[in-house]
Amino acid sequence: MLFDSHAHLTSSSLFEQVDAIVLRSLEAGVSSILNICTDVSSLEKGLALSKRYSWIFQAAATTPHDVEKEGEQAFDSIAKAARHGSLRAIGETGLDYYYEHSPKNIQQHFLRRYFQLALECHLPVVLHCREAFADLFSIADTEYRTNNHYGPAILHCFTGTIEEAEEVIKRGWFLSLSGIVTFKKSLTLQEVAKRVPLDHLLIETDSPYLAPQMRRGQQNEPSFLVDIAQFLADSRKISFEELVQATSANARKALFLEN
Repeated sequence: MLFDSHAHLTSSSLFEQVDAIVLRSLEAGVSSILNICTDVSSLEKGLALSKRYSWIFQAAATTPHDVEKEGEQAFDSIAKAARHGSLRAIGETGLDYYYEHSPKNIQQHFLRRYFQLALECHLPVVLHCREAFADLFSIADTEYRTNNHYGPAILHCFTGTIEEAEEVIKRGWFLSLSGIVTFKKSLTLQEVAKRVPLDHLLIETDSPYLAPQMRRGQQNEPSFLVDIAQFLADSRKISFEELVQATSANARKALFLEN
C-alpha cells in the first residue's frame, strides 16, 4: 500500500473536502499519509484528523517562507505538540533562497531551532530546500549531529542536482520525489530519480500543489500518488509493486513507525 510522505490535508483548500479526499486515497491504495501542518490552525486540525484516521500522521513547523511573520508565534505550539508525542516529524522547515519570502538569517535561525527541537524530541525533520543546499548542509553539519551521527531527515520535494542528492544520501537522509519528477522538462530530476538508492527513496504528492503531469491543472491530492509511483517504477525499470513496497517501508522507517 502506498505512503504519501508529504501532503497538506489541513490547508484550507483541502480541509473543506478532506473526508472525500481521504476516501479517494483509500480507494487508490494510499494507506498512510504524513500531513504537514504549517501554522497553529492547521496543526489543531491535523491533530483532530489523526483521531479520526489513525493512519494519517502529523508533522509541524513554520515553512521558511513564513518564518519572519509567523515563526515566533507558532513555535511554542509546535514544540508543545512535539513534546507531548503528538507529532511524527518536525517540518517542513528549511531554507528557500529562490523566493526568499523571509530573510535568509531568519530562515537559518528557525532551521537551527527546529533541528534542536527534533533532537530533543527524537523526531525526524522534514526539510524544504531550494537553491540553498550549501547552507542547509553546513547548518546540519554543525547543529544536527550527536555523537558524530546526523539526525534523521527527509528532504521533501527534492529538485536538486545529482551531486546534491548524493550529499543527502551521504548523511543517511531520505529523499522524497513529488509530481515534479513527471513534468516533461524535469530531465535532470528524472536522472536523479533513476540513481537514488531505492532504500533511501520516498514519494509524495505535496497536495494540494504540484499535480503530476497526467493531472496538470487539477488540485493535487494523495490519490494521485499512484501516477507518481507508476512513473518512477517505469523509469527505474522495476515493477509498480516493488516501488510501492520499498517507498512505503522507507517512509515507515523514516518516521519510526513499526513495519
